[in-house]
Amino acid sequence: MRIHSRHKPLTLPQRYLLMTLGTLIMAVGVYFFKFPNNFSTGGVSGISIILGRLFPNSFLSPSNVMLIINVLLLLLGYLVLGRSFAFSTVYCSMLLSLALAGMERLWPMDVPLTDQPMLELIFAVLLPAVGSAILFNLDASSGGTDIIAMIIKKYSSMNTGTALMVADITITLAALFFFGPKTGLFSILGLLMKSVLVDYVMDSFRSRKCFQIITTQPQPILDYIMSTLHRGATTEDVHGAFSQKQMTMIITVLNRGEALMLRKYIHYVDPHAFIVITTSTEIVGKGFLSI
Repeated sequence: MRIHSRHKPLTLPQRYLLMTLGTLIMAVGVYFFKFPNNFSTGGVSGISIILGRLFPNSFLSPSNVMLIINVLLLLLGYLVLGRSFAFSTVYCSMLLSLALAGMERLWPMDVPLTDQPMLELIFAVLLPAVGSAILFNLDASSGGTDIIAMIIKKYSSMNTGTALMVADITITLAALFFFGPKTGLFSILGLLMKSVLVDYVMDSFRSRKCFQIITTQPQPILDYIMSTLHRGATTEDVHGAFSQKQMTMIITVLNRGEALMLRKYIHYVDPHAFIVITTSTEIVGKGFLSI
C-alpha cells in the first residue's frame, strides 16, 4: 500500500479571513434579525436582548451589553484558563462585539426589517448557525458562553453541553416573561431550530466525498489527483475475482467540486473503472481534521 499526499493547510491570513467572515455573518444575523425582534435564543446575545430592553433609554443597548459581557468573560477566561485560552477566541469575540456596536451606530433600528416574524426568525437562526459552523471548523469560537463551558470543563466533570443547554433554555424562557407569549414562543422555536441547524450546517461544511477507484490506468488518475486537484491518495494492488485481472485501487477524499471534476476525468481516462463514492463528515488526518 502506498500513500501519496499533496495538500496545503490554510495559511494564517486565510484562517483569519475565514474567521472574520464567519464572525461578520453572525453579527448580521444577530443585529438585523435577533435584536429588533427580541428573539432570545440563549447565549450572551439572549442575555443582552433582555438587559438591553430593560433599560431602553440608557447606554445599555443590546450591542453595548454584549460588548461588556464579552469583555468580562474574556478577562475571566484569561485569568482562569491562562495560556490555553486561544487568541482566536479573543479575536472573534471582540470582532463580534465591535461589529454589533458599529452596526448600531451606522444603521440604528427601532423596528424589525419586515412584518414577517417567521421569516426573520429563520434568518436570526440560520446566519449565526452558518457563522458558528465556519468558526467551529477552524477550531475557533466567538467566545460568550463557550468560555464558561471551557471553565466548567477544566474544573468539574459536569457535562458542559447539558449545562449550556440548561442555561440557554432558562434565558429563552425568560423571553416569555419579558416580551410576552408571542415573542417567547418564537424564541423557544428559535432555540430548537438552532440546536438542529448548527449541527446540520457543520456537517455540510465538513461533508467530503470518499472515492474508491478500481482501475487498470492508475498513474494518470493519480497525477490528476495530485497535480490538478492538489489532494493526496492511497493506492493498493487488488485482484479482480470475476475478471481474474491485477488492478489498482485508489482511495482519495475530495470536496464536492473536486469530486465532480475527478468523475469526469476518470470517465475520460478509463471508462471501465469501477468507482465507489461515499459521503463522510468526519475525515481525520493530514489536510482535514487533526487527530
